[in-house]
Amino acid sequence: MPLILTNDDGVDAPGIRALRQALGNKGLIIAPMDHLSGCSHQLTGRRPMRVERRDRHTYALDGTPADCARLGLHHQDKILHADDRDGVSGDLTWIVSGINAGANLGVDTYSSGTVAAVREAAFYRVPGIAISHYIRRRHPIDWDAVVPFAAKVLDKVMSLPIEPGMFWNINLPHPESYAPEPDIVFCPLCTQPMPTEYALEEEGFRYAGVFGDRLRDPNADVDMCLSGKVAVTAIRLW
Repeated sequence: MPLILTNDDGVDAPGIRALRQALGNKGLIIAPMDHLSGCSHQLTGRRPMRVERRDRHTYALDGTPADCARLGLHHQDKILHADDRDGVSGDLTWIVSGINAGANLGVDTYSSGTVAAVREAAFYRVPGIAISHYIRRRHPIDWDAVVPFAAKVLDKVMSLPIEPGMFWNINLPHPESYAPEPDIVFCPLCTQPMPTEYALEEEGFRYAGVFGDRLRDPNADVDMCLSGKVAVTAIRLW
């Protein structure tokens, strides 16, 4: 099982298809059946989880991103259809989660299901990357343009040494195009909190904070990504 791909946007999200293309159409997709953005490191323990085979390299799990990482790591033989086992055997090299439609920067990493899947892998000393894409003013992501650029970023980061208990968090900026290509910057996580504005409506409180108006530590990941650069952060659990 050389490479497992997952996300928190769901198995049908275009970002995970773009991710597999960026990785040379390699990797086994084990991703949630549903959109679970913001589910953090939730795990399913009180009910069974169904698995649906979509094609020979794609499986949908009725669980969370962390569930997908855990089952992919430890129970892949029970998930895979017998006809799909050829070509995915061997030692696992990476778990890669994304490409998330929306950035996961700074304090976002604590609530992100995308990041949680890779954190789960790090607990078991398996190297991982969470990769997300900043969305500016609800502008649609051009996934065709993302694929070749993401491939270059992933190739660079996966060539670097990685220590036990560590994983990489990548956030792509959202320029009008990738020409010229944005700089890749290695930077720390921003420590500033998210905006706390809420609007009181008939149904209750609705979050009204503006992502792009958040506070920024100079030269940290929020500052770098929102300034048009690729923010790459090493997150260490111990």
